[in-house]
Amino acid sequence: MLINPYNDEYFMRQALQEAKIAFEKNEVPVGAVIVCKNQIIARGHNLTETFTDVTAHAEIQAITAAAQYLGAKYLKECTLYVTVEPCCMCAGALFWSQIDKIVFGTRDEKRGASTIGKSLYHPSTLVLNGVFEKECAELMKIFFAKKRK
Repeated sequence: MLINPYNDEYFMRQALQEAKIAFEKNEVPVGAVIVCKNQIIARGHNLTETFTDVTAHAEIQAITAAAQYLGAKYLKECTLYVTVEPCCMCAGALFWSQIDKIVFGTRDEKRGASTIGKSLYHPSTLVLNGVFEKECAELMKIFFAKKRK
């Protein structure tokens, strides 16, 4: 029996790698990958400080790269893996992209889309959370503790 190594855990590990890149750049450590047919077609991490742009979130970076890769604005048959729950801005962009599935690691209790409600996501988008929740939350905790010193 063959075991598919490409699963939610595998792809969330890839998103965590992106979050660690952001951490090293002194950016809020959020990482994202977009997958289509078990292939990573886009990667992104927060670049708001680097670009001096509040819209340069990991999800937005990944959505743009995936759309360019596919040559299409809709991300049908794609899954976003992101370490932290998308904010309302990113949820809106994901709504318009019509992405099939969103998997996030840890909730954002202050600014996450779920603080507004599930209606921010496209009705046909499946949203799952909790994949490597502890690791994703810990990276954020370390980052903000370092900032407060």
